[in-house]
Amino acid sequence: MQTGILGLDFIISGPIVFLGLVVLVLLATSIRIAQEYQRGVIFRLGRYVSTRGPGLYLLIPFGIETQTLIDIRIKTVPIESQETITRDSVTIRVNAALWYKVIDPAKSVIAVTDVFAAIYQLALTTLRNTIGQHDLDEVLQARDKINEILRQSVIPATAGWGIEIERLEMKDVELPANMQQVMAMQAEAIREKRARIIKAEAELEASVKLTQASVQMMGNPAALELRRMQMISEVGADNNTTTIIMIPSDFVTMAKSLSDYVQDGRLAKQATPAPPSPSA
Repeated sequence: MQTGILGLDFIISGPIVFLGLVVLVLLATSIRIAQEYQRGVIFRLGRYVSTRGPGLYLLIPFGIETQTLIDIRIKTVPIESQETITRDSVTIRVNAALWYKVIDPAKSVIAVTDVFAAIYQLALTTLRNTIGQHDLDEVLQARDKINEILRQSVIPATAGWGIEIERLEMKDVELPANMQQVMAMQAEAIREKRARIIKAEAELEASVKLTQASVQMMGNPAALELRRMQMISEVGADNNTTTIIMIPSDFVTMAKSLSDYVQDGRLAKQATPAPPSPSA
């Protein structure tokens, strides 16, 4: 009797164990874990169902539900150097960098086959087209403006792919050797022009000040004499063997007139006959 009971227990417990193992295997194959920066795009029999994650979730086994894991972190994509022509017909090489992230995992899987390749090619095309619409000076001096134009140009296309463009910026602009020489000559000419303008402005300001000083001294002869004495003292302060004294032309004219007067007096005195002596 006991043998029959044991056999019956074995017959009953065998299927239960088997079913338990089957359930464990199904659970093991159904469990999925997505990291904090991952999202699972779920398809059930080929149709999109939902986006799951992060954390633990289950999938219906036997291929009924499948998933595609998407990384939603910001990605950096270096854009290789591109040779393009500016609006003023100058050939340059430009490289850039792109930063983007996935904001809608379902669209990034359903709307485009390879979102990375699509964004890369879009960035290349936009970079070449934008550079061709600007002059070389704008490319070199207005980078912030061009970078914003690049970003705004790719936003409409990537919005339908579930992508958000963080930044799209030029990193470096390579110029031909002959163009570098021309720009160096241009920069030197500009610096020389500025130097001459500054010198001319200084001379103009100095002339105005000298004119004002001369008008002031004309009303006060003592001021002119004091200025002359000051210049003599400044010259004498240096250790020179030669001292230059500036004398007004009025002094020279007065000295010449006095010399002529004295000379005329002497000649007149010599021409006057002497009076006869009383003895004669």
